[in-house]
Amino acid sequence: MPRSMPSGETASAIDLRERYGSTRALTEELVAQLSDADATIQSMEDASPAKWHLAHTTWFWETFLLRESAPGYSLYNEEWPFCFNSYYEAEGERIARFSRGMLSRPTIPEILDWRAHVDGAMEPLLVDPRLADLVALGVAHEQQHIELLLTDIKHALFQNPLGPAMFGGSPEAAMSAGPGDSGWHEHPGGVALVGADGHTFAFDNEGPRHRVLLEPFALSRRLVSNRQWEEFIADGGYETASLWLSDGWAWVKGNAVTAPLYWRGEQGFTHQGWQVRDPDCPVTHISYFEADAYASWAGARLPTEFEWEAIARGQEGHAQAHNPAGGNQLDGALAPMPQGGESLFGDCWQFTRSAYLPYPRFKPAAGAVGEYNGKFMSGQFVLKGASCATVRGHSRASYRNFFYPHQRWQFTGVRLAKDV
Repeated sequence: MPRSMPSGETASAIDLRERYGSTRALTEELVAQLSDADATIQSMEDASPAKWHLAHTTWFWETFLLRESAPGYSLYNEEWPFCFNSYYEAEGERIARFSRGMLSRPTIPEILDWRAHVDGAMEPLLVDPRLADLVALGVAHEQQHIELLLTDIKHALFQNPLGPAMFGGSPEAAMSAGPGDSGWHEHPGGVALVGADGHTFAFDNEGPRHRVLLEPFALSRRLVSNRQWEEFIADGGYETASLWLSDGWAWVKGNAVTAPLYWRGEQGFTHQGWQVRDPDCPVTHISYFEADAYASWAGARLPTEFEWEAIARGQEGHAQAHNPAGGNQLDGALAPMPQGGESLFGDCWQFTRSAYLPYPRFKPAAGAVGEYNGKFMSGQFVLKGASCATVRGHSRASYRNFFYPHQRWQFTGVRLAKDV
């Protein structure tokens, strides 16, 4: 039976409340796969412990909604904001990022009690139309941390010589879509509108919408596969300086990089432990440097973020390519695995050659939430699409993910472009 609408509550308010609940529940379902020790370890400064993600996402709701908008609300524990603030300078001092793995306390049960307390206090705020934009931001923020939780714990478990699995049961090999036709989406060029249209939720870095001029180009229908990457390696891809950017070659030599992260012989490390790689699945866990070198080797290039978006927006009649609901994305507390196919969304985030910079007329929001994106617009590259660890519905054509060129612990891959 269809759910009746409470008096005074709009359909959009019900949807937002349900997305809040399902997102919060998914965070906890994922952490439930881990021991307290699993959830506490931190494998590198770029990554955070799963337990920290569990707490930080709760700190966000308490700090930016309950503290400001819930009459009479008192902090659950006045010492915890110092531990679980991430990078918000306006919120004061915080524990050093590389020290998050030292937080053996509070325990997971204590953090779960805090989460339950915050969820109860949030109930009346979820249906307040004045707070809808901020609640939507908080849901999107927690969805981002769900993806980070998955990729961070994968990196942590990878450090263990036993190759432990996050998800129990027998390992299941990724089911690729097969080699398929490696065709191209062609675009005639011209003036294109890019950026969020302002009608639905988007992060501030996705706007304002503006015009760009594109030259004729083509974008590959499929992501680069493991098989193609193996050919790159066999042809001396990691040993040929002329293929690499100068910084990339220095990174390769300085770190003795010879293959994507998580490759060992014919195996790859996954959330279900070590598995034999499917050659037709998309290659993933590569850096921008590697993506650019491969494109040079293949006689192609990386797309700009505007080229990628123009193709995504031009596929309205093709739900698989245009609709973020298409493709291989995260549907619950399941092991994320790249599979392949022709959707622009899913499997892995796709590097572009575009620097992460503000759009024309961009202005960050006032206050601490204005620190969310704008202050990171330096030295990073834009990635488009979504990954197998992205909560379904989180991404869209205008979405701008961003990472530094050497980072590769996320599900990152390659979709080639070429001039026409």
